[in-house]
Amino acid sequence: MKTIVEDTNVQMQIDALDKKMDLILGYVQQQNLQTKMVEDLVSDLSIVGKDAYDSTVAELDKRQVELDPSELTGLAVSFLRNVGNIKTVMDTLEMAVDLGKEVGPIANEVIIDFTKQMHSLEQKGYFDFIREIGPVIDNVVKGFSPEDIKELANSIVSILSIVKEMTQPEVLNTMQNAIKAFNSMETESVPSYSVWKLMKEMNSPEMKKALGYGITFMKNVSKDVNIEK
Repeated sequence: MKTIVEDTNVQMQIDALDKKMDLILGYVQQQNLQTKMVEDLVSDLSIVGKDAYDSTVAELDKRQVELDPSELTGLAVSFLRNVGNIKTVMDTLEMAVDLGKEVGPIANEVIIDFTKQMHSLEQKGYFDFIREIGPVIDNVVKGFSPEDIKELANSIVSILSIVKEMTQPEVLNTMQNAIKAFNSMETESVPSYSVWKLMKEMNSPEMKKALGYGITFMKNVSKDVNIEK
């Protein structure tokens, strides 16, 4: 009975060893396949590299380009020495690309808004108005000499002061009343006045008030002239 049990244990150990050997053989076979694949890849790359090298040499020879091995070595050393700088440049380029991706939609919105604004200005007639200003500027240039422009520049402060005074509400109202009165007159049917009729009209309240305005105006003008003298 003991012998049978021992034989059974031995057989189990042998079976376990067989399984382990099968695993080892499978692993070794897998490694051999991978090694074979690597060797085939290296062989293919060698062929491709040789063909590329031969093609490059032929193309350089055709273009009469001579390469100095020492220069290539120096270039390789410089490249390796500046790997950090190249990496910095690539990082900067990557940041610029990311920034462009973020700014792109904003730029598109700005362009769209600008286009809409230009279209609105065109619809309102701004561009037509600007185009019509050109002939006006041409006429100004033709009608005024450089000396006239220089005198205008020297007098621009006084001109602006006069314009400022003319825009006062009292002055504007007076000018508006004068324009209304002129427009209401029928110039073709203005009556004739004799001396006696003029003297009679001078006694009317309207003429007295008009004379008062005229005399006061002339006095003020005369006073300003005396002050300047």
